[in-house]
Amino acid sequence: MTNFLLGGNFFHGSIPTYIGLTFKTLQTLSLGKNNFFGRIPVSITNISGLNALDLSDNKFEGQVPINIGDLSNLQFFNLGGNILGSNSTRDLIFISSLTNNSNLRTFAIDGNNFGGTIPKVLTNLSYQLTGLGMGANQLAGTIPEGFGNFFNLYAFDMSSNYLSGEIPSDFSKFKNLQFLGLNQNRLSGEILYNLCNVTTLFHLDLSSNLFEGHNIVGNILMNCQNLQELDISQNKLSGVIPPLFFEMHASLVYINMGNNTFNGSLPLEVGKLIHLVVFNISYNMFSGEIPPSLADCLDLEHLRMEANFFHGMIPSKLASLTGIQEIDLSSNSLTGQIPRDLGKLQSLKYLNLSYNDLVGEIPTSGIFANASQVTLIGNHKLCGGIPELALPTCPMIKPKNNKKSKVIVVLSTVLPVMVLAIGTIFLYYAVHQRRDRRKKDSSTMHTGGEKLLRVSYFELKHATAEFSADNLVGSGSFGVVYKGRLDQHANRVVAVKVLDVQRNGASKSFKAECRVLRNIRHRNLVSILTYCSSIDSNGHEFKAVVYEFMENGSLDMWLHPESAERMKSRNLNFHQRLSIALEVASALDYLHNHSEVAIVHCDLKPSNILLDKDLVAHVGDFGLARLLPRNTISSSQEGTSSSVVLKGTIGYAAPEYGLGLEASTQGDVYSYGMLLLEMFTGRRPTDAAFVDDLDLHNCVKMALPEQVWKIVDPSLLPEEVEQNRQIYQVDAGDEDIGLSGDINKVQKCLVSIFQVGLGCSQKSSKDRMDMKQVARELHLIRDAFQRC
Repeated sequence: MTNFLLGGNFFHGSIPTYIGLTFKTLQTLSLGKNNFFGRIPVSITNISGLNALDLSDNKFEGQVPINIGDLSNLQFFNLGGNILGSNSTRDLIFISSLTNNSNLRTFAIDGNNFGGTIPKVLTNLSYQLTGLGMGANQLAGTIPEGFGNFFNLYAFDMSSNYLSGEIPSDFSKFKNLQFLGLNQNRLSGEILYNLCNVTTLFHLDLSSNLFEGHNIVGNILMNCQNLQELDISQNKLSGVIPPLFFEMHASLVYINMGNNTFNGSLPLEVGKLIHLVVFNISYNMFSGEIPPSLADCLDLEHLRMEANFFHGMIPSKLASLTGIQEIDLSSNSLTGQIPRDLGKLQSLKYLNLSYNDLVGEIPTSGIFANASQVTLIGNHKLCGGIPELALPTCPMIKPKNNKKSKVIVVLSTVLPVMVLAIGTIFLYYAVHQRRDRRKKDSSTMHTGGEKLLRVSYFELKHATAEFSADNLVGSGSFGVVYKGRLDQHANRVVAVKVLDVQRNGASKSFKAECRVLRNIRHRNLVSILTYCSSIDSNGHEFKAVVYEFMENGSLDMWLHPESAERMKSRNLNFHQRLSIALEVASALDYLHNHSEVAIVHCDLKPSNILLDKDLVAHVGDFGLARLLPRNTISSSQEGTSSSVVLKGTIGYAAPEYGLGLEASTQGDVYSYGMLLLEMFTGRRPTDAAFVDDLDLHNCVKMALPEQVWKIVDPSLLPEEVEQNRQIYQVDAGDEDIGLSGDINKVQKCLVSIFQVGLGCSQKSSKDRMDMKQVARELHLIRDAFQRC
């Protein structure tokens, strides 16, 4: 048997260790796109006549046999799409054995866990090499010189690694290169000025790096005359796009220049790109009017021009783009009416015209009949449309009256009154405008005047290593949270909460969280850095919120460690727990009593309390939060019936929420009470020991004050109490057990803390404390403890 072809099936299992001893005459071994797992047998190197080895897209792991180069006739070598390697500097040691193979044409190890730096010996592979793929690994360091000697190379892919430095100067020596992928790395400096000496290049992807430079489109890319796909997005590039560039690159199919600082107007010559399918120049500084000639790009499917400075009207000619699927012109300065003919575009699935200055009536046909596919917010002069848009109805236009006499009579009667009324209104608004300006200035100061970071889906994807499971730090009701590093923002470490938009209520949660966090500032609240509402690489809706990263995770992880080892390293002492309890109380007091509108968190629990590097508490996850007018808040308010079902979390949600009553600050107080009791007992409200009428509240209540040591988290027990454990379990109120005065003071502090917890977790909302009182009580308890 000379060929063993099993590619593209659903086979699974491991490769027999004896394969190289049994099939010595094989020339082709193709097992790609299956579910094989395990290690690559060393015996495979005994198949001396093998010229094609394809193990791609399986689940092979471990290291590549170090003597794989014994396959001296090998021409095709593809191990991509597995989990090979261990992110180690020795992962690529096997490459040295391949340098004696003069027949090698394809070398692909992309999509694995190979780490370390790119070995210089890689440049000694056969100069007959046509394809080199090492993307989506863990490679770091610089790209060595020497690859320019591969004169036959047509595909070079080092994307999605951690490479740094500049593009090697010998890349200009490539003669036949067609595909160059260096995207999603940390490459920097200016783009190689003679990169486009490679006249055959048709795919160039330098996106998501740190490249900088001015007018690279005219000075560098102009000579890449056969380009079909160009992506230089998410860099630090600037300058204008010269009209000649579009004239000389009519073959372009894909252009992405988004997230840079390009400026100037968009030339009319863009209409020369008759094969263009994707055009993205979003998040730049382009200005001028949108050229109507874009309508000449009849193959266009995705048009993204958001977050620029375009002005003027939306060209009605865009309605001739019959294949268009996505149009985003949001966050510009566009004026005039929405072209009605856009409703005739049957392929259009997403239209975003938000945050412009559009006026007039919204069409109701085509895409405008589906509120989930159209975004128009931030255009305060629009009216009409379908009811789901919830916009005001357009004013009725009354027919003209041609009788001059009636006009004269009406004017002579009404005009003086109107002048007087307008003058009065003008004076009124002049006074109130000053007052509103003061309020606005005050509000700006309140938010710190901070500008949101500008991030896109692709930047978040890169920051989290393509939302890798290794960066997963937690999950919640509506999504998952990843740790990420924003290269474009000084390597800032962030937490990225990615919403599961398919989950019912996720979009509502996203809006609630953005609305609440953008208007509040407090040292014990999680700070929102930015949010992203976009389309992912598969064309699906993508929503994420980006926060400060909290190094010490959630309070839940500290209160309930998963293992004994973690319990030793993660244990909060009495003082730390008391400080955290006070910080959370301070945050809730601010939300309830000191923010511009009263804010109800609605889902307070340990997993939503995050701890920074100094173990300072920050309340997070406002996905269920409610904004309430001040005049509806009362410490004794029982609430009214509501059709809104508050999901909350069992054990922490106030009892009245289960009856369908509306959110109130007293609901948060209940949740806080249960949280406080949990912090000092170490027991969740949903502990299996709580059955029938026994719950955490009643358990603590029955133990106070004499039996307090029975209910305290064992990790908080002083050594002296631990030694007398058998005695105090019998009668903790007996003074003969011999506890010292300091321990008795700690006991009093504990009793006071538990009393606050009980006062917050009363079944009736009118009997509960308020957060201002809670914060004050805990301050007194902490002061007393520090004097112990």
